[in-house]
Amino acid sequence: QVQLVESGGGLVQAGGSLRLSCAASGLTFSAYGLSWFRQAPGKERDFVAGISWSGASTDYSDVVKGRFTISRDNAKNTVYLQMNSLKPEDTANYYCAAKHRLAKLPAGQYPYWGPGTQVTVSS
Repeated sequence: QVQLVESGGGLVQAGGSLRLSCAASGLTFSAYGLSWFRQAPGKERDFVAGISWSGASTDYSDVVKGRFTISRDNAKNTVYLQMNSLKPEDTANYYCAAKHRLAKLPAGQYPYWGPGTQVTVSS
């Protein structure tokens, strides 16, 4: 059974930093692409960052590019999201998601999701 569990969320002042972690189990971690999404109250869930199964390629939404960094540690079955220069508009519940590198799914569709971790940025 695939499980993804996020951690590292919390309350931070604008301009501060947080590092989110997502620990995975029940899958061959190195064969999965991983992404972070976020959802603020009353808004749709948005893509934040993604990393390929090999770690060779990453992708970011325009609103976080240059401030957030996604990385993975296959030895620890964990994906990270380093968030710097945080802004109040970054406040949201952050989710990690996993998709097998061979999965025939449209971009943005992931079969496995974590429960999320809340990030609140105060002004």
